[in-house]
Amino acid sequence: MFVHKLILGGFICSLCVSCGDDKGTEVNENLLSSSEAISVLSSSSALHENYSSSLEPPFSSGSIEYLSSGEISSSSSIDELSSSSYFAEILSSGLLTLSSSSNGSELLSSSSFSLSSSTEFSSSSVIVYQKGDYILGADISKFQEYESRGIKFYDTDGVEKSIFDILKNHGFNYVRLKTFVSPSATYGYAAIGCGETSIEAFGDKTHVIAYAQKVKAAGMGFSLDIHYSDNWADPSKQIIPERWRSVTTIEALADSVYAYTYDLVLALKNAGALPDMVQIGNEITNGMLYSLPTTSTNCWGDNVQEASPTVSGKLSLYPAHLAKLLKAGIKAVNDVSASIQTVMHIESAVKNGSWWMSEVVTKQGVDFDIMAFSAYTAYGHGTPTDWSHFISTQMAKFPQFKYMIAEYNGASTSTSYTSGARAETNTKLKSLSGTLGSFYWEPALTGAWGTSMFTWSGNALYADDSDFEEFDNILSSLGLQKH
Repeated sequence: MFVHKLILGGFICSLCVSCGDDKGTEVNENLLSSSEAISVLSSSSALHENYSSSLEPPFSSGSIEYLSSGEISSSSSIDELSSSSYFAEILSSGLLTLSSSSNGSELLSSSSFSLSSSTEFSSSSVIVYQKGDYILGADISKFQEYESRGIKFYDTDGVEKSIFDILKNHGFNYVRLKTFVSPSATYGYAAIGCGETSIEAFGDKTHVIAYAQKVKAAGMGFSLDIHYSDNWADPSKQIIPERWRSVTTIEALADSVYAYTYDLVLALKNAGALPDMVQIGNEITNGMLYSLPTTSTNCWGDNVQEASPTVSGKLSLYPAHLAKLLKAGIKAVNDVSASIQTVMHIESAVKNGSWWMSEVVTKQGVDFDIMAFSAYTAYGHGTPTDWSHFISTQMAKFPQFKYMIAEYNGASTSTSYTSGARAETNTKLKSLSGTLGSFYWEPALTGAWGTSMFTWSGNALYADDSDFEEFDNILSSLGLQKH
């Protein structure tokens, strides 16, 4: 690793770059003009999220402009930055941020990082998922929290194993992980008084990278579910993250989406955990980034208010705004790696899916790779037959997309599961061309959406025989095997 120091507008910029073998060379300090420094930033794809409450400017393309509020958008010349005094800082992802500073000689980030290739981390000798395989996936984000509490996991044979080995032993080949912008922020997933088990910032960039590395080491596919909020985002609320709430234009908010997404996905790439697919939003049936908290908002996002019309991404009111936000996220993912598939995720697809596709795809021209939806029978989303019909109908209208179920449980009520529903869901999907597969949501949780596949006993989770046997019995029909 070496440190490259630049003089930018009178301040020092230190750039640490991994050489792959961790052996570096000290580069002599070079004096650069502002315009030369900008070219360095541009050539290294340097950009930073629009922290609207700070002085750090984001930039989502090679051109930026100052807004009246002091924010920066992507619609004018980058030359405007050359006359400003900004101090470039390294983020853990290898990105440069720019912030006003009176003491530019200080390297603000003390944490180490690298710009190494994705081969830096070792991966499983067994490749569990290969492109083209049917996706038998599970969202196991909660298991990182369980592990932190010392909870043990036992397979159906009674042997203690990692959750990854348990899933692989029953044919699962793909993992989905959720992420929040700032889960420790007020009303955030890990805020004081809101954390379900602790105030550790589960779901933030650091945690999702660590768990994504385990997914890759297990040889499994990896889907990243970006909530674009500090807590759960769903059809009832899509709360703008705390650090973006002073943004006053949809252009600036779109830049925040771009820069945050780019930073996150690039950090995963540099950590050897490049996602195979990325969701731009979670259950965005009604749109994205259209809610604000009030003094009575609780940890679950109840009692929110509508965001300003100048930034709201509510589909029914501001479809062009939503399109701008989605396109920014999609572009960020593609700019990191063209190999990543981009995903749109809604719920109530049987009821709202055709309308959503018409508004977003036909009218707004949003282009992506995969159309996904939540499919909870207990929430009134329909049955496997209904979902198959929806996919068939949409494939006829929009053959350019692949389709999948982003979340399902299979239970008809919160306490009642009729054996066979999960198998039926997957066998019906497998029979449809253009359908990729499904993700079972949080197999150790029970709630209004359905029942669990594990049983608690003390500080341990035991895989239920009948639940996992149902998947065992359909592996051959899905073209899958145990690992």
